[in-house]
Amino acid sequence: MKIICVIPARAESTRFFEKPLALILGKPMIWHVWNNCKNVPEFDEVYVATDSDKIRNVAEGFGAKVLMTSPDHDTATERLYEVSTRIDADLYVMVNGDEPLLRRDAIVKCIPDEIKEGELYVSNLMTDFSNPVEVVDATNLKIVVDSHDRCLFISRSPIPYPKGNMDYVYHKFVGVGAFNRLALEFYHTTPRGPIEKIEENDSFRFIENGVPIYYYNCYSKSLSVDNRKDIAGVEAYLRTIQE
Repeated sequence: MKIICVIPARAESTRFFEKPLALILGKPMIWHVWNNCKNVPEFDEVYVATDSDKIRNVAEGFGAKVLMTSPDHDTATERLYEVSTRIDADLYVMVNGDEPLLRRDAIVKCIPDEIKEGELYVSNLMTDFSNPVEVVDATNLKIVVDSHDRCLFISRSPIPYPKGNMDYVYHKFVGVGAFNRLALEFYHTTPRGPIEKIEENDSFRFIENGVPIYYYNCYSKSLSVDNRKDIAGVEAYLRTIQE
């Protein structure tokens, strides 16, 4: 199975302009993500997909392969779809450019042993919340799955609500997803549904239309960078594991 890793990197973020270029321990965040991904032996190739000449120049400067993509994409998944029309593969693994801590052991959990003929394959990663305060933080996506790891619902609200008891480990979204070409074509040709519009989460493109998404727990430390203040936490953690 040919597996391509794609790191989407957008410059025009309203909350954090040129976020992929933010320095973490002296190196751009996109370098940390790329460096982790290039050490995954299951990947045949690793690409940075961007619409920014500045990000392209920086990424090529440290040796990354770069694909220039359209500036008109509303989502990272749509950017991944464009890549799939240009690079042939059996599976496309998208590692978000703001996940500088994820290593090989976590990333590969979304890779299936095989994909059945005609199957729309979509999987993502999640991990346990370590801090109860994060559960009520609307910037963190909460994931609920069934006994077969199929996603039931995703929300910024704390779900499930602890009415019966509080003996439950909440799960949060981790920015790694795997798609085959059929799934990406379905995503591209299917309009946004009402829940996707309300939650502003494009995973509902599949869920609302009965296409299963699998969420696998990677039990990994995930400190995605949403804003500048998150960098201090990432740097502190990296220092502890480098000592």
